[in-house]
Amino acid sequence: MRLPSGFRRSPLAWTTAVMLTSLVALALVGPPVWGAAAGRPDPSAVLQGPSAAHPFGTDGLGRDLLARVLTATRPSLLLALAAVLIGAGSGILVGACTAVLGRRGRRLTAGLINLLLAFPALLLAMFLAVVFGAGTAGAVLALAAAGVPGFARLAQTLAAGVAGTGHLASARILGLRRHRLLWRHVLPNIAEPLLLTTTTAAGTTLVALSGLSFLGLGVQPPGYDWGLLLSQGLDRIYAEPLSALAPGLAVLYAALTFQMLGEVLAGSVARRGPAPRVPAPEPAPSGPAEEGLVLQVEDLTVELPTPDGTIQPVRGVSLSLRQGEAVGLVGESGSGKSLTALAVADLLPYGARVSRRTLRLLGADLAALTPKERDRHLATGLSVIFQNPASALNPSLRIGTQLTEAVRAHRGTSRAQAAEEAADALRRVALPPELLRSRPHQLSGGQRQRVMIAAGLMMRPGLIIADEPTTALDATVQRQITQLLTDIRRDTSAAILFISHDIALVGEFCDRVLVMYAGTIVEAVPADRLANGARHPYTRALIASVPDLAADRGRPLPTIGGAPPEPLVPAPGCPFEPRCPRRQDHCAEQAPPVQELDATHRVACWHPVPVTVVPETVATS
Repeated sequence: MRLPSGFRRSPLAWTTAVMLTSLVALALVGPPVWGAAAGRPDPSAVLQGPSAAHPFGTDGLGRDLLARVLTATRPSLLLALAAVLIGAGSGILVGACTAVLGRRGRRLTAGLINLLLAFPALLLAMFLAVVFGAGTAGAVLALAAAGVPGFARLAQTLAAGVAGTGHLASARILGLRRHRLLWRHVLPNIAEPLLLTTTTAAGTTLVALSGLSFLGLGVQPPGYDWGLLLSQGLDRIYAEPLSALAPGLAVLYAALTFQMLGEVLAGSVARRGPAPRVPAPEPAPSGPAEEGLVLQVEDLTVELPTPDGTIQPVRGVSLSLRQGEAVGLVGESGSGKSLTALAVADLLPYGARVSRRTLRLLGADLAALTPKERDRHLATGLSVIFQNPASALNPSLRIGTQLTEAVRAHRGTSRAQAAEEAADALRRVALPPELLRSRPHQLSGGQRQRVMIAAGLMMRPGLIIADEPTTALDATVQRQITQLLTDIRRDTSAAILFISHDIALVGEFCDRVLVMYAGTIVEAVPADRLANGARHPYTRALIASVPDLAADRGRPLPTIGGAPPEPLVPAPGCPFEPRCPRRQDHCAEQAPPVQELDATHRVACWHPVPVTVVPETVATS
């Protein structure tokens, strides 16, 4: 195996490799080579000092101390590794479970971890060693139990970062069971820091185990480890220092080796760079979708708890999509667009509460389904394309694994058949099937977004929610992605809810546009009437802020003056009133009702902009 260049140039890495190799060699050859001399008593050589025959001297039974120190390498290392692996394994599972458990289970697990962390680890190990009984098994179990809280807290912290990522949300919407979420999506993504911590903890555990043996709570005679040898040689430390110094130095040497190994591994991880990128060619079509109304949402409200009180970032939202229809959802950042989509997909963050009068997907009332039925219906009928494909794709799994996961979990498809379907899905989004063997970091941003779209097509969903899928892409790739979504809509008849803050892009891509402000939909307008027929002042302000080639470069771009309302103190009237150029006194007193201007155009405004009037200049910030 070829060593990394950073390793070849690092003196610390070479020193660590030599020290680790020597420990492993001593653990392997120590008992067979020196075991007999270490266990053979010699009444004629009791308590002798260093000599040619016995370089470290002898103990109270005349046994060679050097042979005993070398032979003790194996039990000392194996017992320490056993303790740290049991403790780390248990603690990591407990802590990582918080990313996949429900609200109550997460709270109970976090409380248990906090309670265990209140006890100092070393004192807890000594107490448990007494409870379990003096001996090898008791010492190992005591140290393992004492190490659980620390590993659990670290795993809990790391898992919290994974819990909020798009790829775990994607896995949840696929309806994967908790144990599969844990093993395939949480643990692989927190493995590196946990491995480094476990490596360094091995040295600390070795010292602690030797300490328990030194106190008489660990290994018991006739067995021995470095801690017991240190205890036996302490009485002679002033007369024959080597009898105590030799096992003490062995403990220090091994502990230092594990600490250095952790440093080397950490440096290797930090130096690791991204792998090369792969290019791409042309799409093929997919099957038809079901006819009828795909999504029906009425009076959707989302509540989020905050330290200052509960807020409602989404209030009374109603929308619907028909088969093959593309509906845009636009508005400034923070207007509630993504939360609306997450509420439909049942992916709201922890602590959020959702209420609605109606929420139907492909004809099924989601409120009437059991949790298991709802998860399966969402997994097979709805697909979400997240804003950031870099976090929405699991960095630890190959593209092929992530594309085939849904069909294997919900349709029982064989591995080979699923791989064939995944290759077809990649061709449909103009990517070569060879990318199935790649990992996300090997792809460009545009390729990752195409992979996300391919993953969404695997279950042939009736609804695709595209949450700002082009935000992080350049203009050329952005155009390719929207064209790809247009082709998919034409070929599969899937409905698309396209979320964006780019009103110009939405006007080109969608059939209808829903304009959202402060958690409510203030206007619903056909896309072909958006530029000249929009009636709400906020919609007109968004359109006016879009630059064009005829704009005067010497003047600043138009922006919407002021700021969105404070969510903790909702105003009783129109939420846009403080920023509206058409406001009147009663606008601040009562929220405007939704007016049906015609069968396809609705607006919530007391004084909508007349179609024949050129929109007023919007105040600049």
